[in-house]
Amino acid sequence: MKSDRDARHKRAMQRKKEYVDGRIAAATEDRGLLLILTGNGKGKSSSAFGMLARSVGHGLRCAVVQFIKGAWECGERLLFEDNPLVEFHIMGTGFTWETQDRQTDIAAAEAAWSKAEALLADEATDLVILDELTYMLTYGYLDKARVLEALRGRPARQHVVVTGRNASRELLEIADTVSEVNEVRHAFNHGVKAQKGLDY
Repeated sequence: MKSDRDARHKRAMQRKKEYVDGRIAAATEDRGLLLILTGNGKGKSSSAFGMLARSVGHGLRCAVVQFIKGAWECGERLLFEDNPLVEFHIMGTGFTWETQDRQTDIAAAEAAWSKAEALLADEATDLVILDELTYMLTYGYLDKARVLEALRGRPARQHVVVTGRNASRELLEIADTVSEVNEVRHAFNHGVKAQKGLDY
């Protein structure tokens, strides 16, 4: 009967509420987090910029360093780059398979990282997004030890979001939250070009 099902549902939701409330009550630590968004699927940078929008909505000071997509006219940059709460730095060389010049890419990565390093030392910056940073470590463009040291030594209440495929083991080990975005299907693999508003 419907009334029996409704009663069972109510009891189940009461148990769930007790469990969730208990978890919330037990989470008492308040500090900056390091989040890693990795995996082969679409949506890592989109998720990071969603957190940027949320942070700006709360009036937090934010910064973005883009390591790969800088040559594109990205919608997220068009939206946020003139916002007084958001500081943007762009590596600007675009995709590495376009430049085909390792030394130029390394110099550009190091210049972008110097901006990131300064932000990671700035107590006034609440959120730092390091978009596509993982590639810089995978390709050996940046010194991994130097990157890890800056991430570990950042201000205690500063949040950092790192995006990109193939996040290194060392990066994963120091992260507070790791989300892996897996690809089930992608339109591009079926001949559909990148779409404005969805892909850039």
